[in-house]
Amino acid sequence: MSKKWRVGIIGNGGICKGSHVGEYLTDDRLEVAALCDIIIERAEELRDKYFPNAAVYSDYKELLKDESIDSVDICTPNYLHSIIAVDAFEAGKHVFCEKPDAVSVSEVMRMKEAADKAGKTLMVMRNNRWVSASKYAKKYIESGRMGEIYCGRCGWQRRRGIPGKGGWFTTKEQSGGGPLIDLGVHMIDLAIWLMGNPTPVAVSGNTYMKFADNDVSDSVNSDFGDKNSEGTFDVEDLAMGMIRFDNGALLQIEFSWASNIEKENRFVELRGTKAGLSWTDSGVKIFSEDNGELTDTVSPTVNQEYGHRNNLKHFYDVVIEGAEPQFKPQQGIDMIKILCAIYESAKTGKEVIL
Repeated sequence: MSKKWRVGIIGNGGICKGSHVGEYLTDDRLEVAALCDIIIERAEELRDKYFPNAAVYSDYKELLKDESIDSVDICTPNYLHSIIAVDAFEAGKHVFCEKPDAVSVSEVMRMKEAADKAGKTLMVMRNNRWVSASKYAKKYIESGRMGEIYCGRCGWQRRRGIPGKGGWFTTKEQSGGGPLIDLGVHMIDLAIWLMGNPTPVAVSGNTYMKFADNDVSDSVNSDFGDKNSEGTFDVEDLAMGMIRFDNGALLQIEFSWASNIEKENRFVELRGTKAGLSWTDSGVKIFSEDNGELTDTVSPTVNQEYGHRNNLKHFYDVVIEGAEPQFKPQQGIDMIKILCAIYESAKTGKEVIL
C-alpha cells in the first residue's frame, strides 16, 4: 500500500509502552501520527524515543479533530475506554481498545452502538487468544477430538501483585473493580473462546477485600504499579464464581491480586467427553484414553510469546486488508455482563440471571 495507515495512540503509560509499541515499530503498514496523554511528558518521551514525526496532545478530543487519522488505540484507565471510543467513532475513526471493554453494561453497549452507527470496527484486546498454545488448543477442540465440552475452570492467582495501591487500579470508580475485571477478562475470555463462545445465562460469585490496609498490600513483594499513599483502595483482592451457559456447560473462576499460595498461576482447564485440556504458561496438555491406555499429550508449542502484538496486527489486518475479525463486539458485551453480574451476586448472595 502506498499510503500508510495513520494511528493515534491515546494513553501513553505502561501498557502502551510495554505491550503496544512493538506492533508500531515492526508493521510497515502503520504510521503513528499522534500521541496523547494527560501527562504530556509521557507523550513527548514516546515521541522522542520512537515516533519523531508524531503530533503530541494532552487532550484526546484535539487528536480526534485530525481527519487524517484512520484509527485510535486506547490505552487509558478503564473508566475512559467507552467515553473515548464513542467520541472516536463519532469522529469517524476505527477503534482498538485495551481490556476491559468498559466498566458497565450500558457503556459497553454504547460502544457497540456507536461503532455500528459509524460503520467502523471496534476491537478490544484479547491477547491470550493469539499465543501459539491457544491456537493449538483451539484447533484441537475444533477437530472434534475433545468431544462435548461440558465444564471447566479458569483463573489467574497472584501470590503478590496489587497494581498501584491507591492509584486508579484500586479505585472502583476508575477501574470498575479489582482482579475480577483486571485479570478475569483474560482467562474467562480464553476459556469461553476455546469452548466455542457459548452464551452465558447466569452467574454467581463472591469477592473478598482482605489486604487493603495491612502489611500484604504494603509489602515490597506487592510493589507493582504506581502507588498513591493518599489514594483509595475500595476493590476486591480476590473473586470466585460460577458461570452457566445456554448449552448447559459450567465454568468455575478464581482471580486474585494477592493470595497466600505457593506461586502465581494462570490456567484454563476444560473437560470434554473424549478428552480434557489444560492450558498454563508451560503450554497445553491433553488428557485422554486410547485403546484402554490413559494418554497425556503435551503440545509442541508453549505460551512464552506475547499475544498483544499479534492481536494488534490482527486488528490492522481487519481494517486495512479486510480480514474476518476474530473478536465480535457482542463478545465484549457478554464479558462485561458476566463481570458486573458477579459483583452483583457478591452483594446479594444470589445467582444473577443474565
